[in-house]
Amino acid sequence: LTEVYSSSPALGRYFRSAQVISFSNESSSVIYQLVFSVPPSTEGFMENTMNPDFIRNILRQNIYDED
Repeated sequence: LTEVYSSSPALGRYFRSAQVISFSNESSSVIYQLVFSVPPSTEGFMENTMNPDFIRNILRQNIYDED
């Protein structure tokens, strides 16, 4: 995750760290925390750039690009 988000053109300059919070072998699921340093409130920044769907799609696109 660190490499994915730190190299992202859209989020790389804001990304600070990724940490695994919980991991389950049984269900193959991972809960992680992403930390970003965001600029002072800019109109639409939090609603658009830091939107959870947008952040998820950065990871999803990276996975598709590797296939």
